Amino acid sequence: MKIGIVGLLVLGSLSCANESPIPQAEHGPEKIMEVKELKASEADSLFELVLGNHGGSKYDSAHFSFIFRKTEYTFENQGSDYFYSRKFVKAGDSIFDFMSPNSFSREVNWQFLELAEKELIKYRSSLNSVIYFATLPHKLGDASVHKKIVGEDSVNGLSYILMEVGFEKTGGGEDFDDEYLYWINSESLTMDYFAYNYQVNGGGVRFRSSFNRRKVDGILFQDYINFEAPIGTPLKDLANMMENGDLKELSRILTEDVKSIKENQKASPIKK
Repeated sequence: MKIGIVGLLVLGSLSCANESPIPQAEHGPEKIMEVKELKASEADSLFELVLGNHGGSKYDSAHFSFIFRKTEYTFENQGSDYFYSRKFVKAGDSIFDFMSPNSFSREVNWQFLELAEKELIKYRSSLNSVIYFATLPHKLGDASVHKKIVGEDSVNGLSYILMEVGFEKTGGGEDFDDEYLYWINSESLTMDYFAYNYQVNGGGVRFRSSFNRRKVDGILFQDYINFEAPIGTPLKDLANMMENGDLKELSRILTEDVKSIKENQKASPIKK
């Protein structure tokens, strides 16, 4: 399931000290050569390799908490089911949101709040957005997601495969017509950068560069620098524009104090 861009706009570190190099892909040089020769119709095969290097089947039972902009979030996956929550204080009120695939509720000072439909959609979308992007590329495996290999690129001296992502109207969320492009590292087979354009509120183009990469209980988490580009800029041009200093930094997307609730594991920093 894809979340709406309204929720995405709600989004905006752990220390990188003692970093160790990111491991090479676990599939061997022969598999990497196969990946470089994949046709567009084989993008799903590439995605499975990328997902494996970010966490793979561990996502199916992942149970984590983290802090994003002074708000505590949790997510628990149980196969195709999930349970998301957040808690924060606003204007002196303690607020707790909870959602599952078919429900959403909000408590204010431990009392359930009756929500209008517009409020329910807004709050649900914003909660889903934060966890969706904190756990990329996990949800790109949903049935409503279409993936296509569209070329190669070189960024900061490293080779990348470009994977375009689109969404079906049914099950693809409010903004199914938004476009996304992902830069897949040809050696580590990880998602290092992504870009998107959106149509709401006049539209816009964004590019995100990952940093502060670390694994917690087998799942790769990373923060992002969020850049803005002029409307109409081709997504494939954005990585090179970043290298040339032609993009404006808007914000830092920081997923802090990540903890595995099952294992209480600490983050192990990694480097691109």
